Amino acid sequence: MERRPNKLIPADLPTVPGLDALDAATITVGVVPDDVEALGIGVHSDGDVPAELGFDRSALEEAGFTGAAGSSLLLPQADAADIVAVGLGARDETTANALRDAAATFVRAASRRSRLGLRIDDLGDVDADTAVRMLAEGSLLARYRYTVLRGSSPHVPLASLVIDVPGGADAAIAEARTGARAAVVARDLANTPPGHLTAVNLGEIATELGERFGFEVELFDKQALIDLGCGGLLGVNQGSVEEPRMVKLSYTPSGGATGHLGLVGKGIMYDSGGISLKPSDPMHLLMKMDMGGAAAVLGAFTGLRDAGVTAQVTGWLMCTDNMPSGTSYKLGDVLTARGGTTVEVKNTDAEGRLVMMDALVLANEDGVDAIIDIATLTGAALVSLGPATAPVLGNDQKTIDLVRTASAAVDESVWQLPLERKYRPQLDSEIADIANLGGPFAGATTAALFLAHFVGETPWAHLDIAGTMQTEKDDSWRTAGATGFGARILLESARAFRAGE
Repeated sequence: MERRPNKLIPADLPTVPGLDALDAATITVGVVPDDVEALGIGVHSDGDVPAELGFDRSALEEAGFTGAAGSSLLLPQADAADIVAVGLGARDETTANALRDAAATFVRAASRRSRLGLRIDDLGDVDADTAVRMLAEGSLLARYRYTVLRGSSPHVPLASLVIDVPGGADAAIAEARTGARAAVVARDLANTPPGHLTAVNLGEIATELGERFGFEVELFDKQALIDLGCGGLLGVNQGSVEEPRMVKLSYTPSGGATGHLGLVGKGIMYDSGGISLKPSDPMHLLMKMDMGGAAAVLGAFTGLRDAGVTAQVTGWLMCTDNMPSGTSYKLGDVLTARGGTTVEVKNTDAEGRLVMMDALVLANEDGVDAIIDIATLTGAALVSLGPATAPVLGNDQKTIDLVRTASAAVDESVWQLPLERKYRPQLDSEIADIANLGGPFAGATTAALFLAHFVGETPWAHLDIAGTMQTEKDDSWRTAGATGFGARILLESARAFRAGE
C-alpha cells in the first residue's frame, strides 16, 4: 500500500508498514518444533518448575529469577534454541491480561530471534481459547516497531510463533489478529510524521483499508465541507496549506443490525496550537500524534467485519492541520458549527473540540443510537490521570459502562470522571452561543461539557487520550511511540453494542 504523493514528500514509503509485518507473521497452536530459535517456558512464582528448563527453583532464584509477573531469564544454548524462562506470577493470580503481558515479556526477551515457540503448561483458571488469544495478541503487539523511515534498524520482525498450551486450538488466533490489527493501524498512522501524512493522505488510506476490510468510505473535501456548513473544521483549517478532509466510514453488518453506533475521532494531523502557539518543548514534538483519535477509529473499523460486529457503525474522522499563518483563525473569531451554533474562539489551541462539534451534529442527524468520541483533547487529562489511564466522561452511564467493560477486556485503563454541570457557565460567551474554552481548572471536564452541547440527549461517552496516546519506553505489549490506545476499546465496544441495552 503506497501513499499518494503530496507536494512536499516523495511517495516512496508504505503507509501502514506495521500491518504488513503483522500479516507476514505466522502463528499456530501445537507442539513447539525443534527449529525455533527461542523457546519460552512459563514459570509461576509458586508450584513446580518445568523440568525442561534444567534448573530447579533455587537455582533460578540464585540467577535472580523468581517467576514474578513481567520477569524473564534468557538462557542461551550452544547448539539449540535459546531458552527463556517467562515469569507468570502466582498461579491463582493468572488472568487473561497477565498472559498477554507474559507473551510480551517473552518476545521482548527474544527480540533478536524471529522464529519463536511459547509453552505454558498451567493456565490457572484461564480457558484455553482465551489463553491462545491473549498470548497471540501480546506477541503481535509487543513485536511492533515503527522503523520505515530508518535506513537500517536492529529490529527483527516476528516470522513465526508456535503456542503450546493445554487444549489450545488455532480458532482464537484470528480473533487475536483482528484486535492487534486495530491497534497496529492506529500506531502506524500516529507514528507517521505530519509531512508524510496529511488529511488528504489519511482519506486515501481509509479508502484502501475500507476496500480490504469491508467498510465504505466517503470523503468530504473543502467545498463539500463548505456546503455542509462545517465551520469548526473549516475554521481550524484556515491557517494550513493542506486541504481538510472529513472521512466518513460506514460499516453495515450482514443481516439485521442490532443498533447504530457512531464513532467520532479527532484528526488534527499536526497541532502547532495555531495563533496560540505551543511552546517548543517535547510535547510540541508529539503533536504529530494529535490525530490519534481518528487513527483509533480507523483502526477499529478494520476489525468490525472480522470481529462479527452486529451493529451498524458509522465513523467521522475530522482531519486538518492547525497551523499559524496570515490566514489562521484568530482569538476572538466566531465560528459557526454545522447546525448553526456559534462559537467564540478564546484559544486556537483548543481546536480539537471545534472540529469534533461538526461531527457530533452530523452523527445526530444520521440518527445514531449512541456516540463514542475519542480525542487527544486536553493536557488536563494527562495532569489528572497520568500517561497510563484515560478519562472517560459522558451523559449516559450505560454507554460509559460499555466503554469501561471494553477497557478492562483489552487492558487499556480508563477512569470515569464526572461531567460536572456546575462548570458549564465557564463556557458562556457574551457574543456567541458558547465559547471554546473554560476556566483554568477541570480542563478535561469543561472540554467534555463543550462536546456535550452538541451531543444533546443522545447517549454518549467521551474518551480523552491525550495522556495515553504514547509511551516513552516499551511497556509490556505497548511499544515505545504511539500506543494505538482506544482502537481495541472501540472495537470491543462495537462488538458488544446493542441499542437500548
